[in-house]
Amino acid sequence: MDFRALAMGLAFALMWSSAFSSARIIVAHAPPLGISALRFLIAGLIAVTIARALGQSWRLSTSQARSMLIFGICQNALYLGLFFVAMQTIEASLAAIIASTMPLLVALAGLVIFGERVRPLGVAGLVIGFVGVAIVMGSRLQGGGVDPWGVVYCVIGVTALTFATLAVRGASSGGNVLMIVGMQMLVGCVVLLPASLALETWEIDWTVQFVAAFAYTIIVPGLVATLTWFLLVRRIGAVKAATFHFLNPFFGVAIASVLLGESLGAGDVLGVEVIMLGILAVQLSKQPVTDPTRK
Repeated sequence: MDFRALAMGLAFALMWSSAFSSARIIVAHAPPLGISALRFLIAGLIAVTIARALGQSWRLSTSQARSMLIFGICQNALYLGLFFVAMQTIEASLAAIIASTMPLLVALAGLVIFGERVRPLGVAGLVIGFVGVAIVMGSRLQGGGVDPWGVVYCVIGVTALTFATLAVRGASSGGNVLMIVGMQMLVGCVVLLPASLALETWEIDWTVQFVAAFAYTIIVPGLVATLTWFLLVRRIGAVKAATFHFLNPFFGVAIASVLLGESLGAGDVLGVEVIMLGILAVQLSKQPVTDPTRK
């Protein structure tokens, strides 16, 4: 992994983790599904316009189109839509911790659904990671004030994100990366807008804080982070790129604490450390084994 890939990975982890705090601000001022649809519409149109200016084509291969649709529905509509709904009632730090289990769920899906071989280090990482989640959830539930439905929405959302991650490789192959990023965001808008019109009342409190958080979410976690992730996967592969997810629990909790003033207990700190260790172990177990006798 070269310096550029390392910088891209760290930048992605920081941007991706910051989205929970900005989302927490947004949903305090606007309907979660509606504002998510508007966000995807704006970000998608920006990305597609820039992609066309760069000469990227509308035409996608069959595998690209299929993967783009799956990614748009699973990541944007289900994962982000449900997390926006959940963060009306749960803290950004808890949402970030639940979302950070995605690499563990990807590894578990590979083992259970696809029958992939998992090394002992990977199995240990899975166990350690879920123990960390149990520590955090136990600490939060013991302290009270956690909305169970908010947690359920997050669990469903992160499960959808897991399937979106499995579709990344097909969506990012063959070029047209920025066009694919824009089109999968428009897919999210198409799915969420009818749901919002049917279920929500469109009332937005246009404060300076809301506008700043909304603009930041569109540009940084939305466009820049997603593009960085696609490029990182294409540069070093999905397995190595996913290693950077082990930083997300720490970044997500730290940003929520600094920006929103969310309190952290001893159970949160311990659980985050254990989750990070589990994710790192799972990802390291996927690295190819080199033969020291081979020259």
